[in-house]
Amino acid sequence: MIIEVKVPGPGESITEVELGKWLVEDGTFVEKDDEIAEVESDKATLTLVAEASGKVSFAVQEGDRIAVGSVACKIDTSAEGAPVKAEQAAGQSETKKEVQPQKKAEVLKEVQQPEKTVSGAVPKVKVTSVAQTMMEENNLSVDDVLNGLRRLSKKDVEAVINQPKVQIPETPAGFSREEKRERMTALRRKLSERLVAVKNETAMLTTFNEIDMSTVMEIRKKYQDKFASKHGFRLGFMSFFTKAVAEALKYHPTVNSQIDGEDIITPEFADVGIAVQTPKGLMVPIVRNAESKSVPEIELEIKELAEKARNKKISVSELTGGTFTITNGGVFGSLFSTPIINPPQSAILGMHNIVDRPVAVNGQVVIRPMMYVALSYDHRIIDGKDAVGFLVKVKQFIENPALLLTCGQNPEEILLKL
Repeated sequence: MIIEVKVPGPGESITEVELGKWLVEDGTFVEKDDEIAEVESDKATLTLVAEASGKVSFAVQEGDRIAVGSVACKIDTSAEGAPVKAEQAAGQSETKKEVQPQKKAEVLKEVQQPEKTVSGAVPKVKVTSVAQTMMEENNLSVDDVLNGLRRLSKKDVEAVINQPKVQIPETPAGFSREEKRERMTALRRKLSERLVAVKNETAMLTTFNEIDMSTVMEIRKKYQDKFASKHGFRLGFMSFFTKAVAEALKYHPTVNSQIDGEDIITPEFADVGIAVQTPKGLMVPIVRNAESKSVPEIELEIKELAEKARNKKISVSELTGGTFTITNGGVFGSLFSTPIINPPQSAILGMHNIVDRPVAVNGQVVIRPMMYVALSYDHRIIDGKDAVGFLVKVKQFIENPALLLTCGQNPEEILLKL
């Protein structure tokens, strides 16, 4: 029986994808649910899986553009994999027994060849007698001829002798001038287009601030074991920032706005995108309605979405529709940066590395774990006052996380109904 494996639709707006990479060889036997290919769209990379066990035959090649719903490959379920492998193993065993005497003869023949092994800086390099004579006549060593070759011939030595007599600086072992060329993925091409469009089509500015991370770090240290024991995963910083952003957007809703033609759309919800680095490039899965979720709920969702993105299991719907984005260059050691807006959004928050720095607290210089934060925003619809005020609000929530329970209001003022 022949089963056709068709390309699934990554999303409603996507009608064509690119066959990025085959994960198996053409004509090989695959098991049911094995991953057989990577399919790339301009938003995500997905995998094709075998719908049944059998012999696979390709219908398209790597790099081909194919329509959603078309056949990527076929699987012949009548083919048997395991018995063939057993026969091959048996055949290989017999072949080894038959060839063994022949191998001995080849070894003896090789020993009798008039070749010389050169030891020293480049071990296990064989040099023919003719090449050795030429090297001695021209005062050349193995390193001079070609570092790293296992076998030198007359042609190799002549190539060095005929080179112009110029002084070449010594280079370390393993020095290479090789280049690697590979095709950009559909995701990378789309990302490039969007980044250039943002620079050309928005009035992007960036405002900065710094946050004292002492309180959040103390909370994590104090409750980490209890948190992990109850929820089954560890507590990070991103959930605090996501919750802080969702609350700060209530005070400065224009930061959550988008331009649609001549209209401004301002959602009353916060769908926060979290930038995740994957082997295929940057992806931004969305935490929906972050304003209505608790810190543990946000932390779990970020963890699950990040794993799906890195394992190429994430859907296009989980990558679209965000209203605001957070990117954390601090995990790579970044101290300071200006993040680029993720269109059609109008703002993005950049987190950075946490570094102990001297700061003034109540007239005293103390050492505190500090983080620089940056907010890039589209000045066409976001005024500087809102941008700065939003970033200050995020700073207040992180430095005093208890305010997240009271929507930013002072608990004492709530108690006194002020």
